[in-house]
Amino acid sequence: MPGAPAATATPSASARARRHVATTGSDSAPGTEAAPWKTIQHAADHVMPGDTVIVHAGTYAGFRVSAAGTQTAPIAFVADGTVRIDGASTTDQDAIHIAGASWVRVEGFTVTGAARSGISAIECDHITVRGNHVDHNGKWGVFSGFCEYLTIEGNVASRSAGQHGIYASNSADHPVIRGNVVWGNSMCGIQINGDATQGGDGVISDAVVENNIIYDNGKLGGSGINCDGVTNAVIRNNLIDGNHQSGISLYRIDGGAPSTGNRVVNNAIRMASDARFAIKIEDGSTGNTLRDNILLAGAPGQVSLDICAACMTGFVSDHNAVSDAFSIDGAGLTFADWRARSGQDATSFLATTPALFVNSGR
Repeated sequence: MPGAPAATATPSASARARRHVATTGSDSAPGTEAAPWKTIQHAADHVMPGDTVIVHAGTYAGFRVSAAGTQTAPIAFVADGTVRIDGASTTDQDAIHIAGASWVRVEGFTVTGAARSGISAIECDHITVRGNHVDHNGKWGVFSGFCEYLTIEGNVASRSAGQHGIYASNSADHPVIRGNVVWGNSMCGIQINGDATQGGDGVISDAVVENNIIYDNGKLGGSGINCDGVTNAVIRNNLIDGNHQSGISLYRIDGGAPSTGNRVVNNAIRMASDARFAIKIEDGSTGNTLRDNILLAGAPGQVSLDICAACMTGFVSDHNAVSDAFSIDGAGLTFADWRARSGQDATSFLATTPALFVNSGR
């Protein structure tokens, strides 16, 4: 199933429908705007390819989606106004649980209080999670497992109690994590982990992580963007500010391979006073590129780049604004020493927060 459109026949334009759900409705009604259904779960159980479910303002229990849309007739669940999903009143550990589905979009919901995830996408493909606010959930804000061609964009993922704001996991390629605001989560802002212990090759390839704002994460550990077993990703144009451990990490613990061949470009990283590294590359993660980034310490003793000696093969770094601290295998180097020893960062330059950032007063 993953990686290919579902085989479901595409309905004609006349067969496609806008279904409606409202707190004043009835699940025995026809699901029209004038006579809406009452529960989102009833809608999820009855949607067809091409249907859009409009959920009107109110508070609802969570729901599970296992429907299959197609590339030309996707299925959408769209909030109309303020629609709250109360995870605490939902029996499922994930408030919005997408499982075994294809070509489904979930958009505009506010999801709180789930035992595990605000929104999950598991063993599925071509899922879009867009414009939602997932806040104060038990473990993760948005979670995926074995979900190919996943798009997570324009969401706010905040204050996950156990771990991460956004977590893309297991052997599933081509995730796009774009334009999200990720803050205040106990561990990573964004975690991407191939996790070979769960089966498959343990590698996530061809990820795009771009235009995210990631701040105040990691008081229990982790990075703003954490990559374990991630290959050939593009990580660009992210603002990573005030996180408490590391900015971006490329490594291998659970992954089926080191994090290799990744391009880390045009990111702005400024560390919190209790952080460690703006960039950390370890566990034989070779062939990575680091260009046009801002890598600033938030306190003395912090390091712009920590890299393992075995990770230097194929490594390219230049055009970065950096603090005067680097390390190889944990051994500290000045910027000048780093340049002399590595041959990298020939046109990079030392910078400070006051030189690059101003307080707008707003």
